[in-house]
Amino acid sequence: MTATRSLAQLFPSLDDIPEQYRLGEPIVQREYLIDGVLQHWSGPLASVRSPIYLRTEAGEEQVILGSTPLLDAQTSLAALEAAVHAYDSGQGAWPTMRVAERIQHVETFLKRMREQRDAVVKLLMWEIGKNLKDSEKEFDRTCDYIVDTIEALKALDRRSSRFELEQGTLGQIRRVPLGVALCMGPYNYPLNETFTTLIPALIMGNTVVFKPAKFGVLLIRPLLEAFRDSFPAGVINVIYGSGRETVSALMASGKVDVFAFIGTNKGASALKKLHPKPHRLRAALGLDAKNPGIVLPEVNLDNAVNEAITGALSFNGQRCTALKILFVHEAVVDDFLERFNSKLANLKPGMPWEPGVALTPLPEPGKTGYLSDLVADAVAHGASITNAGGGDVRGSFFYPAVLYPVTPQMRVYQEEQFGPVVPIVPYRDLKTVIDYVLQSDFGQQLSIFGNDSATVGKLVDAFANQVGRININAQCQRGPDTYPFNGRKDSAEGTLSVHDALRVFSIRTLVATRFDEDNKTLISEIIRNRESSFLTTDYIF
Repeated sequence: MTATRSLAQLFPSLDDIPEQYRLGEPIVQREYLIDGVLQHWSGPLASVRSPIYLRTEAGEEQVILGSTPLLDAQTSLAALEAAVHAYDSGQGAWPTMRVAERIQHVETFLKRMREQRDAVVKLLMWEIGKNLKDSEKEFDRTCDYIVDTIEALKALDRRSSRFELEQGTLGQIRRVPLGVALCMGPYNYPLNETFTTLIPALIMGNTVVFKPAKFGVLLIRPLLEAFRDSFPAGVINVIYGSGRETVSALMASGKVDVFAFIGTNKGASALKKLHPKPHRLRAALGLDAKNPGIVLPEVNLDNAVNEAITGALSFNGQRCTALKILFVHEAVVDDFLERFNSKLANLKPGMPWEPGVALTPLPEPGKTGYLSDLVADAVAHGASITNAGGGDVRGSFFYPAVLYPVTPQMRVYQEEQFGPVVPIVPYRDLKTVIDYVLQSDFGQQLSIFGNDSATVGKLVDAFANQVGRININAQCQRGPDTYPFNGRKDSAEGTLSVHDALRVFSIRTLVATRFDEDNKTLISEIIRNRESSFLTTDYIF
């Protein structure tokens, strides 16, 4: 039986949906946040379509979740001006606020955010098709990230609370904000990946203009009041609409100091070029990746298959950290394929709220067509679809296709598919794999599966200067969040982790003086009388 036939009942009728996961009337959102006020938009709206279809008497119909404001350039610039005014050249209340007080504001927001867990999780499922378990994990992991960020800042501030004496010069070094930050996140992790830049930017004293992802946009609506009530006016401003209309105007203004963006390298380059003073623009970018998995002939095949299945197909392969291409030694490739396809056949397709579901519909319009084209191109150049039903399509659902043997002539060999297509390349000589990594435009991560220490060691040395992370007998991944998350080449700019993000959104400033009695007295009086927020020996517990 083909996957298409077995997928005939994939999409539910309304009655099939458990009551707790049903949505009410479409959400017509006209609110956006500027300068501490929820503004009302009376202009055009963008329709928000779910990847989920419902079976009706008229056939399968795509669910319309609601709509969001299509703000214009003028409105987005008003949001920017609010952020600029709140920052006030570094003299505003937020950038000059004591660290302990900024932490209190973030803690207030976190408490309010946790109250919206059910609403955000439900919208994650309906907007981007992420299954219930992963949607809950994304929300909870984001909350944990905020807690960890607070603790990391406390530790950083404690280290900065002391003075240093070097060669007769007394100094105190603290990290201070950079200015106005523009934060934009990706649709695959519209909450978590966005907040890994948004929260550090805020807590370090920057003011922010935040534009939600192109999909997963409605799920920010339950948090708007929390943003409004937890931070001073203008510190966080939330806008919606076409990036071409809104973000282009923001960058062209030259008033954005920090650009935090997760998306394509082409999109990031185009936006950075709009800034009139690019040398003054700090960027934190998470971009494209074509992470390879390398299976050596001496390997625990069960582990390699298990990690590769999850690495390639978790959230339908829609992760920058997904394994996007597998190089499998010819001595084990037949066995690998058999085990991989056997595991794949047990992955359950369905709706996000169904227990045990691993494969869900795709949120991007036209994505199934693009993936079908990739598969057709590979087949035309000699590959076969090795798994039953591979590449079958039902509406927005694409059943995973395992392609073998994949060669350099095929588009999928180089293009980042960002979806459930698994290209497998047989190899005999390690030079094939090494050359692929060296010549790739991308350098985020890779995985090595093998137990021969000499070969694994050789590959680690070959790749250490090519990618940001090498995983041994494990899939590519971001966590733990305390580890650095970065990339080389066209895959990233800057480093993110709980600790690194605080540094990305700040700069070290030194206050120094000659170490003599008059200056010692002066500094002591400033500290004792609490006449400076910067010069302080306060210790945050």
